[in-house]
Amino acid sequence: MGDKPLWEQIGSSFVQHYYQLFDADRTQLGSIYIDASCLTWEGQQFQGKAAIVEKLSSLPFQKIQHSITAQDHQPTPDSCILSMVVGQLKADDDQVLGFQQTFLLKNIQGAWVCTNEVFRLALHNV
Repeated sequence: MGDKPLWEQIGSSFVQHYYQLFDADRTQLGSIYIDASCLTWEGQQFQGKAAIVEKLSSLPFQKIQHSITAQDHQPTPDSCILSMVVGQLKADDDQVLGFQQTFLLKNIQGAWVCTNEVFRLALHNV
């Protein structure tokens, strides 16, 4: 991983950490957010660490497993990292569904946190 640009290393590490936490115990995700963080989950808006963790913790499934198909990371002009993830998830005994998720990461006092996040299932209800 040492030959990848630093923003790709940080972005990839964050993505791995996020989905490990989400799949194991999503109530522990609070450590990656700050009080100013924003989440858009399937069109619903949440702001603040507490509101985001409450939303993620209350999702209506007992177990989930994410499989990452692709991820892309870019540095932003203000020293943040934009990360886009595409993959599949399986919740409880439901069918496998595709999803897209975008994160904006910012280094605050030496720690990378998620300031903005957008999640959508890849459903085509035409």
